[in-house]
Amino acid sequence: MKFHGTAHRFGDHVDTDQIIPGRYLTSSDPAFLAKHAMEGALPPGFADRVTAGDVIVAGVNFGCGSSREHAPLALKGAGVSCVVAESFARIFFRNAINIGLPIIECPDGLDWVTDGDEVVVDVRAGTIVDTANQQQRNVAPFDDFIVELLDAGGLVPYARKQLAAKGAPS
Repeated sequence: MKFHGTAHRFGDHVDTDQIIPGRYLTSSDPAFLAKHAMEGALPPGFADRVTAGDVIVAGVNFGCGSSREHAPLALKGAGVSCVVAESFARIFFRNAINIGLPIIECPDGLDWVTDGDEVVVDVRAGTIVDTANQQQRNVAPFDDFIVELLDAGGLVPYARKQLAAKGAPS
């Protein structure tokens, strides 16, 4: 599982209200949420700049605040292929994996990635490469179960696939 896209840089402590403001939580439609993704964060205009496959690169404690599945759903709906941050709020981490959005922790820091650089993230190998400056960092790779879960599109599709394989009704 490898992702290649443009980096969108954000700072520390980006909370779920910045990722998707509360006024949009009347819908769980990823396409609707995508139009408002990162609307509360700086720099403005993310939803207009992001293209399918892009990567969010952030500092510490990304996804802090309210525990809402809408936040990773908005990012996934916007076409974000993965989020790389120095650290994540635990509930955001779990929600992202559950809806099938890969998130990678790089505790050694990410100041070497500039907004707009092309990055390649390989979750099996545990590498992040900035192709503009040829810098690379090694991170903890995902284990096979998490890769299977992400490949399936998240926890619910993964469970349905497992049940179907056993002949159980989904």
